[in-house]
Amino acid sequence: MSGIVGILNLDGAPVDREALSSLTTYMTFRGPDAQQVWAEGSVGFGHTLLRIPGESGHEKQPFTLDGKVWIVADARADAQHDLIAGLETNGQHVPRGATDAELILRAYQLWGEKCIEHLLGDFVFGIWDCPKQRLLCARDHFGVKPFYYAHVGACIIFSNTLDCIRQHSSVSNRLNDLAIADFLLFETIQDPQATAFHDIARLNPAHTLEVKDGQVFIARYWKLPVSAPFQSKRPMECVERFGELMDTAVADRVRNGPVGVFMSGGLDSSTVAASACRVFTRAGLPNRLQAYTQVYDSLIPDEERKYAGLVADALQIPIEYQAVDSYKLFDKAGLPEITGPEPSQLELAAPHLDQLRDISRQDRVLLSGLGADPALSCQLTLYFRQLLKQGRIGRALVEAFRFLSAEKRWSRLYLRTRWRLLFGTYTKAAKYPGWINPELEGRFQLRRRFGDLKHKMPDGQGVRPVAYANMTSSFWPSIFDSLDAGVTHSAVEIYHPFFDVRLVSFLLSLPALPWCSDKELLREAGRGVLPDPVRLRRKAPMLVDPGITRLQQPGCDWIDHFEAAPGLERYVARDRIPPVCKESDSFSAYINLRPLSLNYWLQRVNR
Repeated sequence: MSGIVGILNLDGAPVDREALSSLTTYMTFRGPDAQQVWAEGSVGFGHTLLRIPGESGHEKQPFTLDGKVWIVADARADAQHDLIAGLETNGQHVPRGATDAELILRAYQLWGEKCIEHLLGDFVFGIWDCPKQRLLCARDHFGVKPFYYAHVGACIIFSNTLDCIRQHSSVSNRLNDLAIADFLLFETIQDPQATAFHDIARLNPAHTLEVKDGQVFIARYWKLPVSAPFQSKRPMECVERFGELMDTAVADRVRNGPVGVFMSGGLDSSTVAASACRVFTRAGLPNRLQAYTQVYDSLIPDEERKYAGLVADALQIPIEYQAVDSYKLFDKAGLPEITGPEPSQLELAAPHLDQLRDISRQDRVLLSGLGADPALSCQLTLYFRQLLKQGRIGRALVEAFRFLSAEKRWSRLYLRTRWRLLFGTYTKAAKYPGWINPELEGRFQLRRRFGDLKHKMPDGQGVRPVAYANMTSSFWPSIFDSLDAGVTHSAVEIYHPFFDVRLVSFLLSLPALPWCSDKELLREAGRGVLPDPVRLRRKAPMLVDPGITRLQQPGCDWIDHFEAAPGLERYVARDRIPPVCKESDSFSAYINLRPLSLNYWLQRVNR
């Protein structure tokens, strides 16, 4: 659990050890417990350690087994029993208590670049093989861990912290105008390899970066497989299998604990919390889970305190509430620790980042419920429409009966939403903002780009193509990046059990009915574990948008009169931004607040 950095000079020039130490020291905020550098000739690694209680007390990186092959890693190697068995079967002796980095290095020494095919978990790493004069780097399957690199002149710098790379003297501050335009249009950079800086790139999820003979090679090592339909002999076999895989995914992430969990009063995070409690109880380690919940007590109607409290009581775990009513729009946005290394929506960033910093004083590992929504998505309305178009009326009636006969189903029919989807009355669509700088717009043909990308349908395959497309969307790596310590500046690791490769493969094998629609699988798995008011709760967004509520409050008119930072005019025609204060439409408000978020970020860059 660490910050990593590496430098390789392709021209053979020795690494500047003082510069390497400086880059390593810069990452102390994400690894406060130990800092170490290693340099030999034209290559050097730096590492900052975040100790996880009971897990990484003796870890020391950069690490080597023989002084010839070195590794620096931010990694959690899952399924360690299987990995160790594979190593020992092939003659590798693995000492008791071997760290994640050591296991990866031993896998490399045994299987070479194919070691990646034997790894599971969240990881980024760099391995320098001196005898072969080869640098091998890799990023995990779903891109949970970030990996950035710059190839400037004869120098390659890589890190899991974007701002660290920016400190290197060879890396310029030149901005990537298209990436910034993407933020203004889509909220996220559309090119998964790009960053907001011209000199710095991302390594895609499930890819390796190899440097050999002065050449850089990028290659994909994995693609989410298309799962075959799950075949069960008993109705409850599916629920049991889900419980086993969820507990396995959670166990690999919590290990010895203690850990925290982001726990709302919904199904996803509550399911993860229940799994963690089972894992700890089986290991004889009770009371090692702490729940954290953000709530509104007065600003808007909000029931999360009630429902999260019910789950905490049922699981007998402590819960800490963070009331966020008092935060204003763009609270603390001028602080560098709030404004991240790349442009992002900042209007409501402070509560989340403050919560993470508070949590980091108590826990260093957090679990989230992210991933259940895309993995279980199924578009049931479209499914029935297709059956009717195909003339399969009997099948449609049988499936409709199965759907409607589920426990408490009639309270969760979402009729208004289904009517809009079925008959096409759901018309809310993205609008191209009129304040984009005309020169920028012409240079990148942004109107065409907006139309092409906004309406591009991702390719889906398998039992539920929409779920496959959602799980492989580039949206998720951008979310993971935003939660990483390199952005939040909080020394805490956030893990997402629903993005476990083994669990995802299983979930994508399930049919829409009966298990995926309305998350019936989670509702059934929670029977007798989660309180029924939560287990059978209707899925619904907040009744009132807290951002829109804040826009109606006195004192927000400054938003419409902010002073443009140097460089904003390159991207935004400031005088064309419509008034946002008192705006009642969430869709329009958040689009027209993006220039202000960019303005804060440009102030950070200029500093």
